[in-house]
Amino acid sequence: MSEPMISTDVSILITFLARLLLVLLFLPFSALDKVFNFRSAVAQASEATSNQTMAKTLIFVGLSVEVFMPLGVLTGIADRFAAFVLAGYCIITALLWKQFWKQPDFSLRGKSSGREVFWDFLKNLAVAGGFLMIAIGPNGSSVWRFIHAPFSSTHPYSTLSAGI
Repeated sequence: MSEPMISTDVSILITFLARLLLVLLFLPFSALDKVFNFRSAVAQASEATSNQTMAKTLIFVGLSVEVFMPLGVLTGIADRFAAFVLAGYCIITALLWKQFWKQPDFSLRGKSSGREVFWDFLKNLAVAGGFLMIAIGPNGSSVWRFIHAPFSSTHPYSTLSAGI
């Protein structure tokens, strides 16, 4: 049995909304949080480094990633590269700031801040997986395309392409 045809407009809208859901965390919310709460962001970055200049640099780098890479994912301009950078960003932030294994009260039952951090860690990894699907395709079929042309587009809004 063949799949029913969806209109091009609906297909484009669904693609845009799916990508928007992936990047919404970063642009505008996390990026704006870094701007409006810069001191708090630097304090959090200071958990990874005691050097205040480095902590501020980390925030500015993070802010740049959170503004420019989502735009690439949304527009389809170098979206493979943008998605790959965001995947790495999610993994790095999970490893640096979601260290559930260092929580003294990690427990499977009852109140546990360690378990809450564990779920945040897994959410970061899950979002990274979503971005990797954009970068290399849903089944890895575009990994060579990404390696040979990392700044290429998946052409997400093209009516002639399968999006990989």
